[in-house]
Amino acid sequence: MWRWIPKLLLAAALGMNIAAAAEPTGRDLIAHVERTLWGSTNQGAAEMTVITPRWERKLALRFWMERPERTFLRIDAPPKEAGIGSLRIKAEMWNYLPAIERVIKIPPSMMLQPWMGSDMTNDDLVKESSIVDDYTHTLTGSATLDGIDVYKVDSIPKPDAAVVWGKLVYYIRRSDRLPLALEYYDERGEKVKVMRYGDIRSIGGRVIPTRWEVRPLGKPQNRTVFVIRDIAFDAAVDPRIFSLSNLQQGR
Repeated sequence: MWRWIPKLLLAAALGMNIAAAAEPTGRDLIAHVERTLWGSTNQGAAEMTVITPRWERKLALRFWMERPERTFLRIDAPPKEAGIGSLRIKAEMWNYLPAIERVIKIPPSMMLQPWMGSDMTNDDLVKESSIVDDYTHTLTGSATLDGIDVYKVDSIPKPDAAVVWGKLVYYIRRSDRLPLALEYYDERGEKVKVMRYGDIRSIGGRVIPTRWEVRPLGKPQNRTVFVIRDIAFDAAVDPRIFSLSNLQQGR
């Protein structure tokens, strides 16, 4: 009987190693989220609704992204805001305001400023930073969110990274590794806002959350809802889109 003990211990050790190998790392999870949500390129149409206690505004916009270098956004409606555009090339960003026919360069210090009065910042929309490379990602364990089993990942910026957030905390569904929530912390470690992902469905040839809702903790009655209406992933994007001349055309 005793001769079976070493074999049993070896089998138990192998089982634990296999289980450990099957558990993803924090970086694995965030890389999967980034690839799934953005692809190498994407282009499409979306609707953004900004809600405050006193007013509500809805914007229709188009977007083009070539990750992680370039982003272009153009507002189509309502007429008052139509033609406004945002262009990001690497660490530089410009906005075009057709009402005054001017291109305004956005300095890095303003990347945390609201985009079009929403609860999304310039950085949220144009994705200046590379989340995978600019942060260290640690899987801190499992949790439940609204009764759903999730991974919890803390993302801390690397010392030399040019990023705007002090920490990000992801809640990623275990069953398919899709994001359900993202918490944003400032450099002092205070939670500033929360993004919740919902309406997960097939669009553009993959299953992704198509409704992103941001709630600032300092203004609990405010929220911004970003809904993807149409999207295509990993298709070639005309490089002329990412130019100041295209930004100034206002269409």
